[in-house]
Amino acid sequence: MSFCLIALSVLGGLVTIRMILGPTIWDRLLAFNQLSAKVVIGMVFFSLMTSQTFILDIAIVYTLFSFISSVFIARFIRERGVF
Repeated sequence: MSFCLIALSVLGGLVTIRMILGPTIWDRLLAFNQLSAKVVIGMVFFSLMTSQTFILDIAIVYTLFSFISSVFIARFIRERGVF
């Protein structure tokens, strides 16, 4: 399990670099979604490792906020015409 957390951390770092250097704003938004998914998966793995089930509740709330923020950012970009 700890190998999975290490792998997620490395991949999260690579996605963060893509989010900073992305050629378009849409690539940055996609990288944000990927990073959010990796954080949630990491939280689930950590919850399984430590047998603390309340972390799963936090992961669900984080997923909800991540989805809502992605939708709002995409709508803002689309309406403003920022490319």
